Amino acid sequence: MKNIKLAITALVTLFLFQSCSEDKMDEINKNVNNPTDMASRLIITDVMINSAFTVTGSDASFYAGIYSELNAGNHNQMYNAQIRRSEPQLSSTYNNGWNNSYEQLKTLRIIIDKCTKGEEKGNYQTLGIAQILLAYNLAILTDLFGDVPYEEAGKPGVIFQPKVDKQEAIYLEIFTKLNEGVTNLKKTTTYSSLGNQDLIYGGNSAKWIKAANGLLARYTMRLSLRKADYQGVINYVNASFANANDELKFVNAGVPNPYARFQLDRGAICVAKSFYTTMIANGPADVRTDAFFSKIGGVVVPFDNSKEDVEGQGIYSVSSMINEKNPVYLLSYHELLFLKAEAEARLYLPQAQTTMNAAIKASYTKKQVVTFTETQADAYIASIGTLNGDALLKKIMLEKHISFYENEGIESYNDIRRLKAMGNGNFIPMVNAKPELFPLRFTYGQSDVASNSNLKDLYGDGSYVYKENVWWAGGTR
Repeated sequence: MKNIKLAITALVTLFLFQSCSEDKMDEINKNVNNPTDMASRLIITDVMINSAFTVTGSDASFYAGIYSELNAGNHNQMYNAQIRRSEPQLSSTYNNGWNNSYEQLKTLRIIIDKCTKGEEKGNYQTLGIAQILLAYNLAILTDLFGDVPYEEAGKPGVIFQPKVDKQEAIYLEIFTKLNEGVTNLKKTTTYSSLGNQDLIYGGNSAKWIKAANGLLARYTMRLSLRKADYQGVINYVNASFANANDELKFVNAGVPNPYARFQLDRGAICVAKSFYTTMIANGPADVRTDAFFSKIGGVVVPFDNSKEDVEGQGIYSVSSMINEKNPVYLLSYHELLFLKAEAEARLYLPQAQTTMNAAIKASYTKKQVVTFTETQADAYIASIGTLNGDALLKKIMLEKHISFYENEGIESYNDIRRLKAMGNGNFIPMVNAKPELFPLRFTYGQSDVASNSNLKDLYGDGSYVYKENVWWAGGTR
């Protein structure tokens, strides 16, 4: 009996020792720097950084700026995009931006779930901001790529080949999420404000509501070909930014402006001759012309984008405004005023030129490292004279295009495609030697073309980017 008791004691001791050892090993195997869960207030900070830096400010803006002729590509893949050498139709070209967009959408859905039915139910400020950022990121994605996976996307291990949703349905979701975001930001919550975790507005819900209304104005205008609602655009603008201090922009000392960083590292983007010519046409009263561009041997040397000019670094003028401290604009005050001016001009309202003048002044004085004064803006505005009809509308769109220099390229690209679809394609000069190869959209990302048959079939050889408009520009997908 004694031997049996000893044996049992030994077995129990061994079992306990093994259990403790397994617990200890489980603890050792945990990566404390990669937690499986965290508070939504911490997650959303990362989304804000990535939405600005990797989605809005990086590759998509570089390529869109070249296609809209805000800039020219003079080296490597940017040169290939410039001369339409394969780059625009390759699925590898936009793969980074494609993946980054889906990463933000996946993360934002996690936040929304946590704040609606999860452990942070009732955290209305974080929820509302997440809904606005989801709408923003989703719009960037569908504006550039057209029909894309959304409803079934971001569910690894559950749905391996998500179906492709129509852009028309995606736009309904964009408007729904923006309106839901505004509603939630107006609710009372027991959760504390995001405060410094909100790197854009510091936890100011009122400013996020203004941003949502501004985005509603942008996307309402985007759908003008399908369903014009210019008074709606005006109403949303009036409920949005009061001045440049309200802008939806990202400024952080620890995160460099991606356009500046890319230029300093790669030197692949330079001054486009067509854009420089547009600036010269404004006359000497527009002091931006002399200040925007660097000089080589005392003169501006642009890349002649009406032909396949020579590839090379350091041989062309570049933007003189390049600075890592410049903000990344998600929605600027000047864009908002130009939206209102366009809507008023299309409704033949007499105040359209006054609004345009205010938009020009806002673009002149936008908060970048290189700035101009209101006095300089006033002198240029005075030189414009009185405009009416199509002449006024064209000037509004041209000045809006100029205001997007240097890296609000995505919105310039969206405007050009919209204007072409609406019969206003001559408003912004486009001189590329291969107009038949103007990219009407971006190709789907390689990671999904290779793994999702739904996208592989739509991608084909990628040449569809030269033939098929996105839905809001009159296409079918």
